[in-house]
Amino acid sequence: QVQLLESGGGLVQAGGSLRLSCAASGRTFSDYIMAWFRRAPGKEREFVAAIYWSGGYTYYADSVRGRFTISRDNAKNTVYLQMNSLKPEDTAVYYCATKIGTGKYYTSSLYDYWGQGTHVTVSS
Repeated sequence: QVQLLESGGGLVQAGGSLRLSCAASGRTFSDYIMAWFRRAPGKEREFVAAIYWSGGYTYYADSVRGRFTISRDNAKNTVYLQMNSLKPEDTAVYYCATKIGTGKYYTSSLYDYWGQGTHVTVSS
């Protein structure tokens, strides 16, 4: 049974930083891609960033490239999302998700497993 557990959300002022964590368990993830999505109030869920577990290849949405960094710790089976220079428009519930392979990594409907989400609020 795959489980994803996010943590690290909270309230931060614009320009500040937060680091989200996603602890994965239940299987070996070597052929999987781990991703972060977010859903802002009144908006559709959108892709934020992804990392291929084996090769460490990373992918970013244009809206966060240069400000957010996704990384992984193989020993801890944990993926991180370092968020810097946060803006009020980054306010959302952030979800960790995983699926096999890297194809269409930006499409949320293709992901098999999801965490419960963690709230991020950026005040202006």
